[in-house]
Amino acid sequence: MTDTGLYACEVSVVTEYLAAQSSPEAGQYVYAYTITIRNTGKTPVQLISRHWVITDAMQQVREVKGLGVVGEQPLLAPGADYSYTSSVMFSTPSGEMYGTYQMVAVDGHWFEVDIPTFWLHQAAGLH
Repeated sequence: MTDTGLYACEVSVVTEYLAAQSSPEAGQYVYAYTITIRNTGKTPVQLISRHWVITDAMQQVREVKGLGVVGEQPLLAPGADYSYTSSVMFSTPSGEMYGTYQMVAVDGHWFEVDIPTFWLHQAAGLH
């Protein structure tokens, strides 16, 4: 049985609507999202790849898979954080994202970290 306390990360997300890069009349809504990954485990781990599921307000789904994040495969010591900012464009005013990071510990143990669902929407559009 694996000691899950050895291998654990937490993910938090902050989103922002990028009005200057968006063009609602052309059906282009651009959002930035900043992800912070914290190694809450007891061993160093490296982020190897990602898998995103991105859904717009019309329930159109697209998936993105690839190595690293923003061109990096960060190594996180126990207790360390890694943050990055990326962006996504929707053809609808809102959407949601969730996914997983594939991680490997320095001892060779592979595991996945869930990226919780987060919503992207224009704050001014909420009532």
